[in-house]
Amino acid sequence: MHAEELWTGSGFKAGLCRTLLTPASWLYALGWQGYLAVYRLGIKMAREPHSPVVCIGNLQVGGTGKTPVTLHVAEVLRGTGRDVVVSCSGYGSPASEAARLAPAGPLDAGEWGDEAALLRWLQPDLPLIVGRRRVLAGEICHREFPDAVLLMDDGFQHLPLRKHVSIVLDPPVPNRRCLPAGPYREPWANRERADLVIPNGFRVEATPMRFIGPDGKERQVGPAGALCALGRPQAFLDAFNARLGDFLVGGSPALPVVVLPDHDPLSDGNLLSSFEKGATIVVTGKDWVKLRRRSDVEQYDFAIATREVAIEPREAFREWLQAKLDVIPKKETA
Repeated sequence: MHAEELWTGSGFKAGLCRTLLTPASWLYALGWQGYLAVYRLGIKMAREPHSPVVCIGNLQVGGTGKTPVTLHVAEVLRGTGRDVVVSCSGYGSPASEAARLAPAGPLDAGEWGDEAALLRWLQPDLPLIVGRRRVLAGEICHREFPDAVLLMDDGFQHLPLRKHVSIVLDPPVPNRRCLPAGPYREPWANRERADLVIPNGFRVEATPMRFIGPDGKERQVGPAGALCALGRPQAFLDAFNARLGDFLVGGSPALPVVVLPDHDPLSDGNLLSSFEKGATIVVTGKDWVKLRRRSDVEQYDFAIATREVAIEPREAFREWLQAKLDVIPKKETA
């Protein structure tokens, strides 16, 4: 059973599993609150190697759209004349073990993680620091880019680093239980830790799905299958069906739809065996930066689905963010 089905499914099996797992969720929530109390009581202190630090985080596990929103916030910050450096964890890659400034040029998803490779693909000139040691990332940023805003893609639950502005994405879900019976990384009531929770006055809006080829040029797509490895694949599949609904046959895709777990490396030799050679396969950018390394990629016609997002009302958000940053003192360089 996929985690999304377990957490939100209406069937008897999903409901029973949630009920059985609820005591474990209580223990998880208790453990998290104990961890948080260590910092709130001053037993441990968050470090401040750089200022300002803006975090785009969430309370739920994966799939809330942090990376597209991070790119949007980077654009907003640049529009106010600020330099921006993005910090991401490099989940599942060797780079995640510490923190490193990524070199210029395309990044290999196997070495740097799919989200870092995606960020570099979408914004080639945006400096990236990759690794889950966020305090070290702050130190690197302060040394190499002392005047920049360090913008964190995820990391709201990383308490050792002080965040000066935290923006949390918390789309409505019917199940507010903590892991493992629900999708929450920490209790829902902890929303009050954030400076801004979206949606709540502000909202994230996405443009209709469009398609580009591996060359980056916009293209049209006819009958197509789909492949994805996402935390919450249903949002992508719903948009895919809405955009290509004319190509559904009897309510089912004319070509296969392959769904794999989030962050799957997409390296299995038989991964594309469900598709005929030459078939059009729609994927997300996060999938494409991994698929492009495969030796058989040229045997298929890949269309990369893209959707631009923005926090609306856009001007009101820009003013809110600028006002928050204007009162944050800059950390002096040693």
